Amino acid sequence: MLDHGAPPRTPQAAPAPAGLGARLMRRKPVDLLVAEGGQGEGGSLRRSLGLWQLTMISIGATLGTGIFVVLGEAVPKAGPAVTLSFVIAGLTALFSALSYAELAGTIPVAGSSYSYAYATMGELLAWVCGWCLVLEYGVSVAAVAVGWGEYLNELLDGTIGVTIPAALSAPPGDGGIFNLPALIVVLLAMVFLLGGAKESARANTIMVAVKIAALILFCVIGFMGFKSGNYEDFMPLGMAGVSAAGATLFFSYIGFDAASTAGEEAKNPQRDLPRAIMLSLIIVTALYVLVAAVAVGARRWTHFTDSEATLTAIMKDVTGQPFWGTVLAAGAVIAIASVVLTVLYGQTRVLFAMSRDGLVPKVFAKVHPKTGAPRANTIIVSLFCGILAAAIPLGQLADATSIGTLFAFALVNIAVIVLRRTRPDMKRTFRVPLSPVLPIIGFALCVWMMGSLSAITWIVFGVWMAVGLVFYFSYGMRRSRLAAPAAPAVAEN
Repeated sequence: MLDHGAPPRTPQAAPAPAGLGARLMRRKPVDLLVAEGGQGEGGSLRRSLGLWQLTMISIGATLGTGIFVVLGEAVPKAGPAVTLSFVIAGLTALFSALSYAELAGTIPVAGSSYSYAYATMGELLAWVCGWCLVLEYGVSVAAVAVGWGEYLNELLDGTIGVTIPAALSAPPGDGGIFNLPALIVVLLAMVFLLGGAKESARANTIMVAVKIAALILFCVIGFMGFKSGNYEDFMPLGMAGVSAAGATLFFSYIGFDAASTAGEEAKNPQRDLPRAIMLSLIIVTALYVLVAAVAVGARRWTHFTDSEATLTAIMKDVTGQPFWGTVLAAGAVIAIASVVLTVLYGQTRVLFAMSRDGLVPKVFAKVHPKTGAPRANTIIVSLFCGILAAAIPLGQLADATSIGTLFAFALVNIAVIVLRRTRPDMKRTFRVPLSPVLPIIGFALCVWMMGSLSAITWIVFGVWMAVGLVFYFSYGMRRSRLAAPAAPAVAEN
């Protein structure tokens, strides 16, 4: 939906606020956010990504662990009705995706929900949102990388008959000492990212195509073993089981917002970002439902386990041959690597935006003049995530990413409502229908799902937030660019 409003006002820097409350609530003008797009320390990000690449970034960040790993955990909760669980989870994600689409088209910058919060709700909430994104992206990279080793062993066993010993391929605390494959996949993603956004997007597109082909191959072969009798008791655990599985599967949709972190490297962000977000969610949901329907038809729901290689096992059962399971394992290796690549990309771009605003050290905003990529940022983040995945038992910290993600989603829904009231004149290439009703529903669903998480997860999240607030009050609040009493105005583009 198009909305041709008045041209944006020239941003003017506000005078330095006097009180603590005013300092915490200072907002960064939307026009200033947009005008600074691409600018970094020593160079600029390059606008090289079109609609196709942006869509593949979102699919790459979303489609992977959800269907290759979480399916085995969700089916025992819902039975054959797990297909409905995927639809429910997709609809829940849709409410937040609509809000992301409007804001991504209106404020096409690298910071995603952090920048949206900065423009609408003030610096403190923006910091909290950015700190949640650091948790979401950073620990997600580590958590996804940990699962890569199991499929890699499946592939190695099926091709050359050799596997990496558990001490070097399993996560610490689960029989392993140092997860070498987890470190390797993060470092490989780092190499691609250092080449620049266009080069890493090209690699991601190839990997996304391979994993979609692998899932379609699973559906074709799995359908050969399809038994309608497996659907006779469609909802054995009732609607409660369907809802419980839906809550688990919701986190399979985390990542659709990755395209919004590419706002400063998109060729036509106002047009393409909303389309990429919505298109990726539709494609991912369709694939999830199709694969789940075939999987349950090929194997009795009571025979599912929480093994991370569920789809590979089904392929072996249907064909009676290990070859096809090995092929799918190869697809899973590529799929999970794609998730690592795109989520790591999102993490670096969020820190880039926060650094440019002065809230984290300047090193994260330095751009290499040849590649147009934040090189130091990428290396620091990659090494941190790689070591975290390889050597640290993630435990409840990984679960805390769920709260961080939901908190960011909740703020985005509120940001849409606030920006509609404060800047109704802005041009919006996409508008959330039935606003503010749908954003309020999206906010309520996020809060409800946060409330369903365990107490220990909330405690871990609280500790993380406390550390973040200490850093903000001791560093970010004082170094913020908005703290300057006479920051120069930015000319209208």
